[in-house]
Amino acid sequence: MNILGLGNAIVDVICKVDDEYLAKNGLAKSNMKLIDKTEFKKLLSNLKIEETVSGGSVANSIVGLSQLGNNVGFIGKVNDDELGQKYEQGLRKENVEYFYTKKTEDLPTGTCLILITPDSERTMCTFLGTAGKINKKDINEQAIKNCEITFLEGYLWDEGEPKKAFDEAINYSNKIAMSLSDKFCVDRHKKNFLDLVQNKLDITFANEQEISELIDAKNFDDVVSFGKKLNKTLVITRSNKGSVAIDQGEVTECKSQTNLKIVDLTGAGDLFAAGFLHGYINKMSTKESLIKGTEMASKVIQIIGARL
Repeated sequence: MNILGLGNAIVDVICKVDDEYLAKNGLAKSNMKLIDKTEFKKLLSNLKIEETVSGGSVANSIVGLSQLGNNVGFIGKVNDDELGQKYEQGLRKENVEYFYTKKTEDLPTGTCLILITPDSERTMCTFLGTAGKINKKDINEQAIKNCEITFLEGYLWDEGEPKKAFDEAINYSNKIAMSLSDKFCVDRHKKNFLDLVQNKLDITFANEQEISELIDAKNFDDVVSFGKKLNKTLVITRSNKGSVAIDQGEVTECKSQTNLKIVDLTGAGDLFAAGFLHGYINKMSTKESLIKGTEMASKVIQIIGARL
């Protein structure tokens, strides 16, 4: 197997709403809010579900890699409930091997309620459910040993059981890639993330804000000099300034695509990582890998949703 992902298994439940609905429920447009099961049910009670899609950041990357013809798998925790079944079906439909055996859990399958207003903005309400309760027993040792790269999701890392699951996966991995996921994650786990980047990971994906937060960079030159000293592969997306890869001290830049009809930025980083890893695993040059990442990200931001 080429790449195995480990991340939050979240079902995206997509609904159309008006601005009044957001105001009435105290939701800030375009933001993501963590909610509990009761609030999730309440918000969904009067809505018509437009679409239900298997989501989660690394899972989105893995699906992108599968669409590019790579042999991929995924580990993520769901409950044996209706949404858990839909999640698994969603991955299998995209030719992703699912290395997790569903069982009845205390918490339901994680869900993200995606509310789309007439202006195409997305407001997200996430109930992590059982996804955030992953532990080392959920890690498939053989599947990880048999894959070239394990791709870890920063969102999933947390003290306690999820950290043990991460450590277990890292132990068995041949090569490890990870996405820093979010500036909030970096801020919360700075010391641990820095240790991972410097000592455990072979490939790190981050946007400019995340990596700057991680190393307390004053400017982008600080980031580049950190990447050169790292002597691993650091891939940074810089929005309209394009992307940069620092591989074993060598810096490669790639411009972003222009004249795009941007509809929704969700999934841009996920699909960029998919494109870059596709290039990496298929022995393309660093420049070609960045171009492939840019191409995938450019496609996904022109449609609603985080999958092509």
